[in-house]
Amino acid sequence: MNTSGVQFIPVTTEKAVMLVEKDNVVTFTVNMKYQKAEIKKQFEEIFNVKVAKIRTLIKENKKYVFLKLKKEFPAIDLATKIGII
Repeated sequence: MNTSGVQFIPVTTEKAVMLVEKDNVVTFTVNMKYQKAEIKKQFEEIFNVKVAKIRTLIKENKKYVFLKLKKEFPAIDLATKIGII
């Protein structure tokens, strides 16, 4: 595992914002070399939240991660804090 950790770049498209509001999901792009378990662990440590489910999508040589947060951690609060909304 890389000692510098996963770099999370927020996705701010209209669809990503809709997922925050509707499904409690935040969307980021990450380096292709990281696996779901590493991404989840790093995300929970950095943002101090708990992830219920993680999905990934590789499109146009980018890896998108969709992190569904547990109910007690509203995605809208996180999105506001990091500037997505």
